[in-house]
Amino acid sequence: MATRTIVTYPAEGLERKCRPVTEFDGTLGTLLDDMYSTMIEADGVGIAAPQVGEGIRAAIVDFGEGQEPIEMINPELIHAQGAETDLEGCLSFPGVYGYVERPDYVKIRAQERDGSWYELEAEGYEARAIQHEMDHLDGILFTGKISRYVTQEELDAMLEEEAEE
Repeated sequence: MATRTIVTYPAEGLERKCRPVTEFDGTLGTLLDDMYSTMIEADGVGIAAPQVGEGIRAAIVDFGEGQEPIEMINPELIHAQGAETDLEGCLSFPGVYGYVERPDYVKIRAQERDGSWYELEAEGYEARAIQHEMDHLDGILFTGKISRYVTQEELDAMLEEEAEE
């Protein structure tokens, strides 16, 4: 696994709709492994192919805590419901944080690295991360959905307060 350079805004590729994955081969496997390594190195929860310069519909989310990373290739949203506003950040926008409203439940259909299809349901934080990464595949950036930006000082204070609880 190699660590790749994370593409940061205003790079043009971040706002382009990605093309579907059609070849499920070793090249795709290497890309997914590299994406995972890059995400972990950057202390991220999710990463999408355009964030490493690849314009294909592939993304990964990893919630840690003994869970396997979720690889989403050609993901499709089947159902979403509810609404929750919470804080988000993005590896392609270092130091930028803001409140974004998203559905708090999603059901998706996606492919594994071998091409087989699966369905997944997620709620809360997991649903948020999945939607954030799926947005990347459509060239949609979280900054276009932010209702209120949060400064680094505000974020530090929130994290300090959370640690005290």
